[in-house]
Formats: sequence, structure tokens, C-alpha cells
Amino acid sequence: MFLSIWRFFKRLALFLIIAQFVYIIALKWVNPPITATQIVSLIKGDGLQKAYIPLNEMSQNAKLAVIASEDQLFPDHNGFDWKSIQKAMEYNQRKPGRVRGASTISQQTAKNVFLWQGRSWIRKGLETYFTIMIEKLWGKRRILEVYLNVAETGRGIFGIEQAAQTYFKKPARELSAQEAAAIAAALPNPVKYNVKPISPFVAARSKKIMQQMNFIRPDRDVQAIID
Repeated sequence: MFLSIWRFFKRLALFLIIAQFVYIIALKWVNPPITATQIVSLIKGDGLQKAYIPLNEMSQNAKLAVIASEDQLFPDHNGFDWKSIQKAMEYNQRKPGRVRGASTISQQTAKNVFLWQGRSWIRKGLETYFTIMIEKLWGKRRILEVYLNVAETGRGIFGIEQAAQTYFKKPARELSAQEAAAIAAALPNPVKYNVKPISPFVAARSKKIMQQMNFIRPDRDVQAIID
């Protein structure tokens, strides 16, 4: 009896390992049907509005804004910004009552697509695994594309296209630098910070993001991703 149960769980574990690997590979070309965050949004009653589009239908401003605001080393790292992680750990040790993050776009994509929101060592360990996998299997352009499609950009709003349509009544390919920066500015907490009517936090942060957009725009590695 015990041997039969052991064999069952071994087969189940093997099936799950193979299934998640196949799913990661499939998402290199297929958009995620739904994410845990989107399910939670539905359960909470916030609704679910999303519209997935390919990277070439997003304005350069949209792509540049999230790199400028979330992860300026995105073209160069292997999924992890170790210096920022070290600084965040030191900050959290000095001020245990506060939490400072250092997640890259790759890590955020892994979390948004495969995992759930929240902080725990188990989730962080799984996030590390999925970050390594998508860096190896997807590449930077696909990671950015998926990130911009699944990121929560408002209460019940997901993705850059839905945000552009909701806030500015236009497709994402027509977003100006100012509009894209405003959407990116709300990403730390898109439920709390309003893009329209614009909150003081978003207004102030978007100005800084536009400055950083101008600063990194000429970078050839950045251009290779956003072109």
C-alpha cells in the first residue's frame, strides 16, 4: 500500500515538473490565459480588463518608460540586479518595519505570470527559478512583451493596451512619453495611485521617469529591445 502511494506521488511530481516546463516553453509564443493576480482581482470584485498585443504594437515610449522606471539594467543583467538586491537587504536590516524591494522586470514577470503576490521565502525561491527559466528560454524582448501585457495598471486593469484605452482613449502604439510615464509611475501600486485623474504621487514620479527616459534612450542595448 505504502509503495503504491509513493509511486503515485512520484509520477504526479514528474508530471508536474514536465507540465510546468512545457508551459514555460509554450509561453514563449502564447500569451498567458490568466494569472493568479487576475483571478484575485475577479474574486475581489475589481473585475478583469485586459487586451494582449505584440511588442511591435506598443509605442517605444511605453517600453522605454517601464525600463526607465522599473529596471534600467534590464538589457544587461541575467535576471537579477545583485547590487540593488544587496542594498535592499541592508536597508531592510536597518529598518525592519519597512520593506524595500529590488525586483527586476524579469523577476516581476516571473511573479506575475507563474506565481502569486505577497512575500515569503517559498514564493521568492520559486520566483528565482522561473526568472532563470524565462531569461534562458524567452529572451529580453519576449520578457518585456509579456510584462507589459500582464502587469496590473489599475484596479482590474491589466496590460499597457488596456491602460492606454482606459486612461487616454487610444491604442498603446500612440502613447506619448508623458502618458507612458504616467502609467509606469503607478506600477508600484496601481490600485492605490491613480493615472487619471492623476494622483500627486504619479504626477511627481512621472516627471522623474521622463527625465530617465531621455537619459537612457540613446543606449544601443536599450534600443535593441524597444525597436
